[in-house]
Amino acid sequence: MPFRNPVEAVIFDMDGLLLDTERIYKIVLHRACMALDYEMTDALFHSLIGVPGPAGYELIRAYFGDAFPLDDYKRNIAEIAAELLADGIPLKAGAGEILRDLNARGLPIALATSSSRVVAERHLTLAGVRDHFEIVFTGDDVVNGKPHPDIFIKAANALAMPAGRCVVLEDSHNGIRAAHAAGAMPIMVPDIVAPTDDIRAKCVAIVSDLHEARSLLSRATA
Repeated sequence: MPFRNPVEAVIFDMDGLLLDTERIYKIVLHRACMALDYEMTDALFHSLIGVPGPAGYELIRAYFGDAFPLDDYKRNIAEIAAELLADGIPLKAGAGEILRDLNARGLPIALATSSSRVVAERHLTLAGVRDHFEIVFTGDDVVNGKPHPDIFIKAANALAMPAGRCVVLEDSHNGIRAAHAAGAMPIMVPDIVAPTDDIRAKCVAIVSDLHEARSLLSRATA
C-alpha cells in the first residue's frame, strides 16, 4: 500500500475532481475573453486551475496588463457560466460511488475547494452531492489559498484528525502542493493537467479516476 500512515479521513477537492467542471470553465473563460477581444490561451487557463478567484484575477491582469477590463470579464464569466450550467453539473466518473462508499463505512470526509462559498454551495447542490458533506471549506475561509496548505490544515482540524492521517484527493498541481505542504497524503486524479515529475514526487499515488481511488481506499481501510 502507498500510504505511510493509517487512513482515517478523506478530503476532497471539488472542481475537476468531484465535479466535471474544468472543461466547462475552459469554454467559459475562452468566451469571456473573446467577447472582450482578448485570447485565453491554454497555457494561461492551465495556470489558473486550482487557483482561488482573487489570485486568479491577479494572474489575468498581470498577463493582459492593467488595461484589461476585469469587471467586464467577471460579468461575462457569470453570464456564460450560468448559461452552460443551467441544466446541472456533471459528476466525474466514480464520484457518486466513492462518496456513498465512504459515507456507508463511516470514514470521515470533508471538502476543501478554492471556489467561493456561494459557488461551492450552488455547484454541490446542482450536482446532487451537497448532502454528503458536513464539513466544507472554501476559498473564502482562508487568507492564503492553494498552493498554501491552510485550507487542508483547517479541514483536518475540523475532522479532528492529524493531517498526516488524511488522504487528499486532488486533480490540480496547486492542490497537490497544498496537500503535501499540509503533511497530508495526496492522491492525484489528473483531469486537464497531467502530473509533472515534481508533482509525482509529492503524491502517494496517481490514479486514473475515482473508481481506482475508491478501490485503493477500500483496501487501505478494510
